[in-house]
Amino acid sequence: MMKQRNYRLSVTLTTMLSTLVLAVGSVCVQAATLNDVYRVADRINQQAKRSQSRIDELTDDTRALLTDYKTVLKEIEGLKVYNTQLQKQISSQEAEMAQLSTSIDEVTVIERQVTPFMLRMIDGLEQFVGLDMPFLEGERADRLAELREMMDRADVTVAEKFNRVMRAYQIENEYGRTMEAYDANINIGGNDRKVEVLKVGRVALVYQTSDGSETGTYNKDSGQWEPLSDSYKASVRNGIRMARKQLSVNMLTLPVNGPEAGQ
Repeated sequence: MMKQRNYRLSVTLTTMLSTLVLAVGSVCVQAATLNDVYRVADRINQQAKRSQSRIDELTDDTRALLTDYKTVLKEIEGLKVYNTQLQKQISSQEAEMAQLSTSIDEVTVIERQVTPFMLRMIDGLEQFVGLDMPFLEGERADRLAELREMMDRADVTVAEKFNRVMRAYQIENEYGRTMEAYDANINIGGNDRKVEVLKVGRVALVYQTSDGSETGTYNKDSGQWEPLSDSYKASVRNGIRMARKQLSVNMLTLPVNGPEAGQ
């Protein structure tokens, strides 16, 4: 009876010990499981933080790219407007180039026609000077020589040549409205004399020696220089001083060649 009771007690103790071991083991297992859970949760949190940081970076990059995209779109729109305007300008320039090409062809034709015309003008001017009264002969001869030399030059444009020829005609025309005095050597009775010449338009051409001892005029009919009476001496002297702006302009008494009488 006693042995049986001891056996039951032993079994009970064994059972209790087993239960205690299992309980302790269960607590250890539970503790290990919680630690793993905490570690996993911590890793998940760290990964979540890294993911969020990466998302934030991607969001910033996306916004920057969107801003750049909008900027590029505006630039493209501006370039489209610019290209449209540029195309209009190019079309206009092409039209002008076509007009210029036509004008150049026309100018070439005109140049071929104008050059002979200018040469005829110079010939006519030279003939006119030869038939005119002999005043400022050196100046006028030099002008004609310069015109002829200019016509042979390739570095002078046709327009410039024409302007200079026309200017020469204008100068000859102005001679008919001006009063001028200048020193010259003229042939009087077969002798060269140094005198002061007074030109009053193309109406009168007279001379006087520097000492005032001799006064004369150019006779268009005879084509010669001829002396005048002393009655013209003071008038011619005053006219020379007026032309040199040494005396106020006033009335003058000068010999004038009248028109030829009709037959």
